[in-house]
Amino acid sequence: MIDIDFVLTLIFLFFANNFMLNNLAKKYSFFDKKLMMKLLWYHLSFFVIYFIYSLVYGTDAGIYYIEASSIWDDWFINFRTGTKFISFFAAPFIQLGLSYSSMMLVFAWMGYIGFVYAYLYFKENIPINVIVFGRFDLLTLLLFLPNMHFWTASLGKGSMIFMGLMLFTFAVKYPQKRVIPLIIGGFFIYMVRPHVMLFVLVGVMVGILFGKGKTSIGIKLLVIVASLGFLVAASSSILAVAKLENSENVVDDFEDFTQASASRLESSADSGVSMSNYALPLKLFTFWFRPLFIDSPGLVGQFSSIENLIYLLLFAKIMNMRFVRFILKAPYMVKMSAIVFLLSSFALTFVMSNLGIIMRQKSMVMYFGFFVIYYFLGLEKWKYLEKMKQKNISIPEAV
Repeated sequence: MIDIDFVLTLIFLFFANNFMLNNLAKKYSFFDKKLMMKLLWYHLSFFVIYFIYSLVYGTDAGIYYIEASSIWDDWFINFRTGTKFISFFAAPFIQLGLSYSSMMLVFAWMGYIGFVYAYLYFKENIPINVIVFGRFDLLTLLLFLPNMHFWTASLGKGSMIFMGLMLFTFAVKYPQKRVIPLIIGGFFIYMVRPHVMLFVLVGVMVGILFGKGKTSIGIKLLVIVASLGFLVAASSSILAVAKLENSENVVDDFEDFTQASASRLESSADSGVSMSNYALPLKLFTFWFRPLFIDSPGLVGQFSSIENLIYLLLFAKIMNMRFVRFILKAPYMVKMSAIVFLLSSFALTFVMSNLGIIMRQKSMVMYFGFFVIYYFLGLEKWKYLEKMKQKNISIPEAV
């Protein structure tokens, strides 16, 4: 039986979503509202799938809901980074009478907002359409990857941090004009995973310092000073993630922490993989592209394997010297995305030894890698089209 609060929540979110999409369509001429509506229904289908999955198998979403239902008397004590923040955020909604299904829907919508701003992030910076595998529009393919939707359609960290990351990344191109999404995105990233905020800000600073672009000196200084100030102020919270806030030797203690975390995750589930002795390239390969069919944990893992194969084929397109020359001269947003992707991947490979957790964790960073690939392929296509124009050669419509 469907709860009345679920129906009311669905109606409210539908109108709120329509308002958001209409506003974005007015601001950006390239914005495709029809595509975003298709994406909404697609994402909601994964909300239904995950909701049923959580009832059958039990997930963290149920634990978050139970905890959030019981903390109201000490609500503000839970205003801290990490897992507690999910319960803190959900508690007021539950006090208003929202059921488990309604809270799942609210968080699923947050995940959907992440996809809308991922679309803006890609489309604003790469206006050219790229066709891959002979017939598929690359941006559409990336937006409809099922694994991304599955892990961002439920009550939990995945949907919230994905929304925060895409809001922040979209806003950081013009921080002086997009202060509100910048602050909201940065807030959610920091509160859910402070260490990811570290990676993002390092990426921003490196991108601004070494990337090509027309960013003024004043904006560059403002962003760098603000980023450094935030990192200094939040250093204790960031180090606390790995219990290093009182450490006298951060490097050695971090190594001990990662080894302990990896061993715990490896032994906690059937999908554990022994990565502690892997060389770094193999660790990264495991994080980015596994499971791959033969080591897939269950039905979800099989679907993930198909998606991972797509990742692998996309990454194969940048395995050439043209890409190396491109990345060295790449603009600010590309270098920022590359740094965030590599730093996050590097850090997570040292603590991830469970394929199920890897599938969930990498959903928050893969779009940064996809952005770099997309930009490179878009630039390659633009160069090809310019060359054909100079030679007065007609271009097939499929190109």
